[in-house]
Amino acid sequence: MGDLIVIAISLAVALYFWAMGDQWLKFSWQFLKERPPDWYFLLPIIWLALLLELYDPRRASKRAETVRGIAAAAAICTILYLAIFFISEPKSLPRRGVAGFIGAVAILNLLWRLLYIRIFNAPAFLRRVLVIGAGRAGSILTEIIQKIKPTPFTVVGFIDDDQKKQKIMINGLPVLGSSKTLLDVIEKQSITDLIFTISGDMQDSLYSTILSAEEQGIEVTTMPVVYEELLGRVPISLLADDWVLRSFVDRAHASGSYELTKRLMDFIGAIIGTVLLIPLFPIIALLIVIDDGFPIIFSQTRVGKSGKQFNLYKFRSMSRDAEKDGVARFAVENDERATRIGKFLRKSHIDELPQFINVLRGDISLVGPRAERPELVQSLEKEVPFYRARLFVKPGVTGWAQINYQYASNVEETAVKLEHDLYYIMHRNIPLDFMILLRTVGSVIGFRGL
Repeated sequence: MGDLIVIAISLAVALYFWAMGDQWLKFSWQFLKERPPDWYFLLPIIWLALLLELYDPRRASKRAETVRGIAAAAAICTILYLAIFFISEPKSLPRRGVAGFIGAVAILNLLWRLLYIRIFNAPAFLRRVLVIGAGRAGSILTEIIQKIKPTPFTVVGFIDDDQKKQKIMINGLPVLGSSKTLLDVIEKQSITDLIFTISGDMQDSLYSTILSAEEQGIEVTTMPVVYEELLGRVPISLLADDWVLRSFVDRAHASGSYELTKRLMDFIGAIIGTVLLIPLFPIIALLIVIDDGFPIIFSQTRVGKSGKQFNLYKFRSMSRDAEKDGVARFAVENDERATRIGKFLRKSHIDELPQFINVLRGDISLVGPRAERPELVQSLEKEVPFYRARLFVKPGVTGWAQINYQYASNVEETAVKLEHDLYYIMHRNIPLDFMILLRTVGSVIGFRGL
């Protein structure tokens, strides 16, 4: 709502100053009817689309992310307009009106967002949280919360029925009591929320006390839900061995309408991508040959949905002897095996364009987990919990893990990417797919290699 109000004010300001520079009409109804072209009033929609990343609560609460996001949106708007301006007929496009809108909306939107951060992240607005369970899950969760800046809420302490943990400090937070004193602690500490982190059996007294607290208006949330909301990931290291069967399978099933719409999106997107590929192919092919010779297209066996293998196509960005010993390796950021032109292709994601052929064939989707090599899948299944669960859906050209995390160059980083993949599989829907595609376009424009 705040952004919409700011954008409306910015549009009015831009139109006013544009009109005041008009020697004939000034700011009048006639000016509004005659001067601004119809597409001018689409600028607010374009601006909102470019701010899409800042509707992620994890980014919207950070000043640095806010400044970076708004600056990037203003830069992209300016570059796109200049590109159109210089190929259009002279004096056919408005300069004052567009410049006025970009300048006004960037400044006013930034001021509003900084005010939003100042107000809604103030301590008075933060919810006061009590963690039920001072074990491993509770300890890790509070450690994660303390690392998030600005803090999403105030963690007051723990409740645990283990007598050995009473009155000790964990991550700088006290264990304030047991289930018997839970209601008293809630009242004394003005608690608004409980986070339940116990994975094993709990006492009947704790169960009934939590229900009583909920009846009094206290919000009760489980650890996995909070972890997902804070990080956009699934806490695979804190889940029980039977989690896939008890929870993941049910949440991972998508409706038939979603699958149909997604396949239609894939087909349309693949057609658009193939159209882009055709004129670029001769240029890219020539650059690859000049830089490192043939081949131009790189084909590699990857694992798709349900473990089915297929050949994935990309423009070759690595040297021809990148794996001369035959050992499969992780791709890393700024990979030394990349050729000179390959580094540009990877940063700009142009090397991914031939994958639209795979999308047309149905091997992969536009959005999904990254397709990995069979050798790596076999190895990672043994080392990373629930790794095979990512094969529940088709891999994608881009995905939730790709836009939120860098290249995974080892097992630990692969586990983090898997947490993002499983989050996407459980929460996937058309709006989320659109957001991932738009954020990918932003990464491409900004040359931020995924």
